[in-house]
Amino acid sequence: MASYTYLVNDIIQACENDSTEFAAYVPNMVYRAEERMTTDLDDYGLVSYTSVAISASNNQLTLPSGTRVVKNINFISNSSKINLLLRTDEYINDYWPVAASTSEPKYYARRNNTTVLLAPTPVSTYDATVVYVARPATLSSVSENNYFSDFCYGMLFNACMVEAMMYQKDYAALQLFEARYNALLELQRNQARRTRRDDMEAPSSPAGADDNIINKAN
Repeated sequence: MASYTYLVNDIIQACENDSTEFAAYVPNMVYRAEERMTTDLDDYGLVSYTSVAISASNNQLTLPSGTRVVKNINFISNSSKINLLLRTDEYINDYWPVAASTSEPKYYARRNNTTVLLAPTPVSTYDATVVYVARPATLSSVSENNYFSDFCYGMLFNACMVEAMMYQKDYAALQLFEARYNALLELQRNQARRTRRDDMEAPSSPAGADDNIINKAN
């Protein structure tokens, strides 16, 4: 599998630029490329699980550091796993206007980028799990591999080359690498879609009515 060192050498050789200034700027290119890929991809490779405690009488829960998208929050009550349902903060405030009143939580809503609101306010302390999308550990000389380098190297390389062409002000070549990146992005998104569907599964209406979804239409 490709590593950070391999990626850096790949970029330098592809650009035919072995100057010390260029080499010193490569980590910035890699950082921005990874940031872009985190935003562009909707992939299980970016999903993390963190155990947290839902505290009694506290209707706010701090999200794990680096959370971009919350996929699910669940907690254990009477040995059973219960999934909280996503709602808006307006819904939470309307449904449970007296925060001091407590019961078993049913809903959560994003309060801001670091916390969520819970309703009802928890009556007890619960062991919980936050399932969320986060950026993988940034590639560096001390962290040679991550999901991008191991499973999306083509995208990563081309995203870095877009940044490299910006650095070199080669706007014609930039368009080439931008097009290659976007082509690989579509393939990666297609792979992500395939992971969400079993080969034996056929699209159907979740309401149980006649099939109104055209297979492979999306």
